Amino acid sequence: MTDAVETATDAHTPAEVPGARDLFSKFDPLIAEREALLATGVRDPFAIVMDEVKSPTQAVIKGKDTILLGTYNYMGMTFDPDVVAAGKKALDEFGAGTTGSRVLNGTYQGHKEVEDALKEFYGTSGAMVFSTGYQANLGMISTLAGKGDYVVLDADSHASIYDGCFLGDAEIVRFRHNSVEDLDKRLGRLPADAQKLVVLEGVYSMLGDVAPLPEMVAAVRKHANCMILVDEAHGMGFFGANGRGVYEEQGVEKDVDFVVGTFSKSVGTVGGFCVSNHPKFEVLRLVCRPYVFTASLPPSVVATAATSIRKLMHAGEKRAHLWKNSQRLHKGLTDLGFKLGTETPQSAIIAVILTDQTQAVAMWQALLELGLYVNMARPPATPAGTFLLRCSLCAEHSDEQVGQIIGMFEAAGKATGAIA
Repeated sequence: MTDAVETATDAHTPAEVPGARDLFSKFDPLIAEREALLATGVRDPFAIVMDEVKSPTQAVIKGKDTILLGTYNYMGMTFDPDVVAAGKKALDEFGAGTTGSRVLNGTYQGHKEVEDALKEFYGTSGAMVFSTGYQANLGMISTLAGKGDYVVLDADSHASIYDGCFLGDAEIVRFRHNSVEDLDKRLGRLPADAQKLVVLEGVYSMLGDVAPLPEMVAAVRKHANCMILVDEAHGMGFFGANGRGVYEEQGVEKDVDFVVGTFSKSVGTVGGFCVSNHPKFEVLRLVCRPYVFTASLPPSVVATAATSIRKLMHAGEKRAHLWKNSQRLHKGLTDLGFKLGTETPQSAIIAVILTDQTQAVAMWQALLELGLYVNMARPPATPAGTFLLRCSLCAEHSDEQVGQIIGMFEAAGKATGAIA
């Protein structure tokens, strides 16, 4: 009996012999690269633990007070007293979770309230809330574009957009990043009678650059049977008179068919959504697999989201301060000699481009030791050969904190040789 048990166990354990392979073998180069990096004594940039979070802009990491510059908490709503109170109230009144899909028992009063808040915020007739922003793109793209249709997307699109394409059965056509000419050319090569979904982003999350939406919309409208979806994950709250995003700022609201967004950035909680004025929009609730086959958001989450969205309708001063922070940090880093992802401040994201992974990790670690947390990003999340530190500013960053951040970058840059 013992021999039989040992044999069965061994059959499920990769053999410890040279050349042996299993389903994890494809990751061996990445494992080796990570182990070599950590062997140099640096912290793991992708395994940071926040021991305590004191505010939207400050946390404790390994006992050290740290300024947060890598959280996507653009409007600083995570600690807003009204938002927190709404979550606590819903937790007490409705419990910890729904344990069900939106099409079964998982639609509570709060889910309708947050969808009503979205419709009011965006001025649309329809709104669907998903359990994550990732699932919003996954669901909308895979459901809208099916066999025989085309999805046309920017080459630098977010992973959730690509995964939405892979889940669906449509043909995928990529155009060069932010190239209106290439978008127009590729649409022109497709069958005129085929249905096409063009997917754009307001703000691209790695470099913080903004899409030229008016020119892109004009190019799309030259071709038949096209619908436009714009992902405003990084534009909501910050751009436009009402904070709706880049598509509002650039005046193409009437030309966009679908807007996808997330609650995990400016709204300050978790979840995703799509809004639209299409008269048949509601049918998506019955056919969108990432919406149907998952549990709905907890009552406390939708309550915080609804409260936050309604407050963002009147957040003009916050938006102005966030723009001020972005402009000041961009100028400060440029003056120090850093290479940035954009020549001018285009969004709340400022990317600091480094020469290679070694320098990027050294800078990241030096900043962390000084008391500043930023995101380190590398391929495949970034364009090939690009290693960067991504700074995400917050409306709650004080003038004093922005000054400290610039000083920390100067010290870390000189210590690592990133600047002279």
